[in-house]
Amino acid sequence: MNTTIDATLRQLVDRNEIADLVHRLGVVLDYGKFDDLRALLTEDASVRTPGGTAEGREAVIAQARRNHPPKQPIQHVITNILVDLNGARAQARANLVVYFGPPAGTPNSPVPVAPPVEYTTGEVYQYELVRTSEGWRFSRIQTTPVWRSGTPFRPPQPN
Repeated sequence: MNTTIDATLRQLVDRNEIADLVHRLGVVLDYGKFDDLRALLTEDASVRTPGGTAEGREAVIAQARRNHPPKQPIQHVITNILVDLNGARAQARANLVVYFGPPAGTPNSPVPVAPPVEYTTGEVYQYELVRTSEGWRFSRIQTTPVWRSGTPFRPPQPN
């Protein structure tokens, strides 16, 4: 193959891997598999969302866990992914709609279940990514709210 085709194929592979990483982030958050975030983030990753700011992989994971209650059904719909490649670095943008359904209760629970809360938000994701020896990883994630409907559930914050 010639170098033009090689470069084009490399870009296509990179874009596909980054899009896959973006979709994996949504699935991890939907299913509450927060430990799986380690495979998506660089060690020094940072995040800024309406749920707070965190620096470092473990702090980002802790924030995700805090902002996604285990008994509340959540669905992240991520679309319109645009990727700008720059060697071993990339920036990406995507639209995000997140639906937070009413928290699920358990029958005969000694703790009262909160009243049903439904909340939907539309946001724009901005990502910075780095190609590592294990593949592409997020080094920075930021969401910017565009609209919302309903009242967000606010989990208790650590002291």
